[in-house]
Amino acid sequence: MSKVHVKTGDTVMIISGKDKGKKGKVLEVSPDEGKIIVEGRNMVTKHVKPRKMGQQGGIVKAEGALYACKVMLVCPKCGKATRIANKIFADGTKQRVCKYCGGNL
Repeated sequence: MSKVHVKTGDTVMIISGKDKGKKGKVLEVSPDEGKIIVEGRNMVTKHVKPRKMGQQGGIVKAEGALYACKVMLVCPKCGKATRIANKIFADGTKQRVCKYCGGNL
């Protein structure tokens, strides 16, 4: 199993590709593939076939998956895209912190 540096619900900034510089919320994380889905970003068109009688088919826009290495976490305190540092407390718990301001993520 591989590990991804972002979690569901985090706010991220895309650092490469057609949506470079845009922010969004992480909807889904797939650690096995190393991919994530960001709300409203990397929109792709899907051709949907009607499955039931009376159901309408057509072209639907949906969020496509993108590699997790193409995004950086946004610090809620300073608002910058940042790398993650792990702070280990005396009781053995870990906390993700911002590399710039030291705020909790």
